[in-house]
Amino acid sequence: MAQATDHYSGQRLEPGMPVQIQGVCVPVRQILGRNPGPMTGPGTNSYLIGEKELVLIDPGPADPAQLGAFRQAFADLPLRYILVTHTHRDHSPGAVALAEATGAELVGLKAPDAMGQDHSFVPSGLWQDGEVIELDGFSIELIATPGHVSNHICYLLREEKLLFTGDHILQGTTPVILPPDGDMADYLHSLEILLQRDLRFLAPGHGVLMDKPKQEIEKLIAHRLKRERKIIACMAKLGAATLDEIVRPVYDDIPEHLIPWAKKTLLAHLYKLGKEKLAQESGETWSLLR
Repeated sequence: MAQATDHYSGQRLEPGMPVQIQGVCVPVRQILGRNPGPMTGPGTNSYLIGEKELVLIDPGPADPAQLGAFRQAFADLPLRYILVTHTHRDHSPGAVALAEATGAELVGLKAPDAMGQDHSFVPSGLWQDGEVIELDGFSIELIATPGHVSNHICYLLREEKLLFTGDHILQGTTPVILPPDGDMADYLHSLEILLQRDLRFLAPGHGVLMDKPKQEIEKLIAHRLKRERKIIACMAKLGAATLDEIVRPVYDDIPEHLIPWAKKTLLAHLYKLGKEKLAQESGETWSLLR
């Protein structure tokens, strides 16, 4: 994931250090998490928004050093809301401690019963798609974007047309879809919804700011559909086949250590094809229906 310094006045993103995003009037600071890894890249991004009262998006893991960095960044300003895009453990566990310390409301959807979820996160209310949070000098709209997982939300800073995308849209890579809770058909539908919005910037959960939203979204849709065509071609050649037999020829362009994650997204594609009556599962094998 490249460091795009033009949106950060030449500053590099360093863990725990707030960096002001350029090109927007509403103050937005990006704070890189201290959790780099194969699936998190440089780390999870948190975003601090506002000048007189604050909103924090995705506090990340419950890391005392990172929570201390947030408190320092707040200074004496009130933190009104903590917004969580989804409840994977690299995005939400820090929310509870911060809410207890600041009195901030928790915004998001409760964790589904699925792998890797943070069940400590309990939202302050029943938040809905399209709901708008009004604050001093800015407003944030909730946009439901299921797909990566069922409880995923993107948040739109309306005055700046800046969308905080969590793991729905990443910079420099594509998200893993995690069935059965994650759903490929939902994911593509959510991308189509975002494609209809007037956006200037995408602020991802991992990576750096992107300033060509329409191009990025179209590229993601095209990538998923191209992969799906490759799956169909592979299955037409193999006949009835297991996930292990399908995954390597279909994902021959990724490193070996990512194959287990590719199998999850492959399964999401197959479930989609199954719903569309194009493929069927029989025991441990999948085959085309036509």
